[in-house]
Amino acid sequence: MPQYTPPLRDMQFVLHEVLNLTEELKALPAHAELDADTVNAVLEEAGKFAAEVVFPLNQGGDAEGCTLDKASHEVTAPTGFKAAYAKYIEGGWPALSCDPKFGGQGLPITLNQCLFEMLNSANQAWTMYPGLSHGAYEALLAHGTPEQQATYLPKLVSGEWTGTMCLTEPHCGTDLGLLRTKAEPQPDGRYRLSGQKIFISAGEHDLVENIVHLVLARLPDAPAGSKGISLFVVPKFLVNADGTLGERNPIFCGALEHKMGIHGNATCQMNLDGALGTLVGQPNKGLAAMFIMMNAARLGVGMQSLGLTEVAYQNAVAYAKDRLQMRSLSGPKAPEKAADPIIVHPDVRKMLLTARAYAEGGRALAIHSALLIDKELNHPDEAVRQEAADEVALLTPIVKAFLTDNGWIATSHCLQVFGGHGYIAEWGMEQFVRDARINMIYEGTNTIQSLDLLGRKVLADNGKKLKKFGRRIAEFVEEEGTNEAMQEFVNPLADLGDKVTKLTTELGMKAFGNPDEVGAAAVDYLRVCGHLIFAYFFARMAKVALEKQGAGDPFYTAKLHTARFYFAKLLPETAGLIRSARAGVAPLMAMDEALF
Repeated sequence: MPQYTPPLRDMQFVLHEVLNLTEELKALPAHAELDADTVNAVLEEAGKFAAEVVFPLNQGGDAEGCTLDKASHEVTAPTGFKAAYAKYIEGGWPALSCDPKFGGQGLPITLNQCLFEMLNSANQAWTMYPGLSHGAYEALLAHGTPEQQATYLPKLVSGEWTGTMCLTEPHCGTDLGLLRTKAEPQPDGRYRLSGQKIFISAGEHDLVENIVHLVLARLPDAPAGSKGISLFVVPKFLVNADGTLGERNPIFCGALEHKMGIHGNATCQMNLDGALGTLVGQPNKGLAAMFIMMNAARLGVGMQSLGLTEVAYQNAVAYAKDRLQMRSLSGPKAPEKAADPIIVHPDVRKMLLTARAYAEGGRALAIHSALLIDKELNHPDEAVRQEAADEVALLTPIVKAFLTDNGWIATSHCLQVFGGHGYIAEWGMEQFVRDARINMIYEGTNTIQSLDLLGRKVLADNGKKLKKFGRRIAEFVEEEGTNEAMQEFVNPLADLGDKVTKLTTELGMKAFGNPDEVGAAAVDYLRVCGHLIFAYFFARMAKVALEKQGAGDPFYTAKLHTARFYFAKLLPETAGLIRSARAGVAPLMAMDEALF
């Protein structure tokens, strides 16, 4: 049976020692009074809930899956999921970072991010039921009418209702401009929606009494393409004027997708047969409103793979310390035993340290991104808010793609540590791998994220956002320029920063001549940028660890070892990626299609 211990010490290290959370929050009136003790107490309770309530349901939920009653269109979640969700509501977890105006606790998004890392480690499939509700809350908070907010937000905040986003259709995935779902205006100001959506996570289930669907559709006179998409809120049950539930709305689950992983979450084909909904935001401007939810989901998927990376690492370490196999090449390390534990073997350590480094680097990036969102939403200075928003925009595709790519690498390595036992279900590792592989695909494939980063977030504004982050790196390198102990970290960081600048300029020039050059280089480019950001955070973490290791806490010694491993064994990947990006589009497009 697998195990899970919430990584509270490392979270606290990033929050308090690297990012100085409470000092940063003092500039935000909504969170200025929050202290470290309160932060730590919330995280400790969140960890208990994840480890003690949700984690024990993970393997059983994967084996059982969800059940669809085709006659009633009702879906039953795996055994124990509904009871765990009731405890989730009882603990007030859905309301953690929501606006007190609608019943929220008003705590920072940063804490919510840590909560969801732990929930995803414990049980990604279960966590997806409440996971999209926060995105629905944010979309309606930003674009909903006062009536929509009054009707839906208190229930989403309390967790009594959950939310979904209904985008994809059988003939269109990422290219939403092709969608066909129709919305017909009604005399009372509402709309009747007809069409089919697929791959809808948590689209139907029995955990709550109502599900709030945010649906993209076209008005009768809508322009073609993405400029003709509107957003509607379509509840499973219509809501009466007094807030009670009315008749069943004809938005039904027609089938469940049979997936390679995440079996405990209902991925639904949703049929709309004249379902009633109300318009969110302006007509034909739905994509902009939905992007709030889509970006939240992309950050959330990054957290899913971060969670899987952590739990896979923990189990692989425990196994490697216990499993006896062969002797160390440099002589017995456990002579009293029949063989040495496999953790003495260099390549086993490489796999374990890869997972550990990707977990720790990913955690620093994810928490930093959440803190930026808190600034974007709450800082009194508009310039600071805009700067935070720009950086979030830059980092979002990296969080989604780099963390999910790394999650696939890490969980695969951790399965490999188990050898033959890795693909045996009882150990839990093969489930982590199956779940992690899906995360690279949905909410915009990682190639789409790469195109978004290079095309929209970097080249579209002539590198303005990237240059801001680059200046932060340069300032850090300058500050540590005379610190001899930091040279092993800042020198490769500075070198990679220079190479990214040159590569960006080169790709921008190539793109002027042939836009396909962006498509050819984008995936390599995102991974190089991901490593640049990880290198920056590992250098910052190493700086803190160097300053504090004299106290004798082994945590700081381990942090330095992990940072050194990252710079020595993982960062060099960028050399090959840069060379590949520079190879351009010709090797990809030269072959005639008939030869494939």
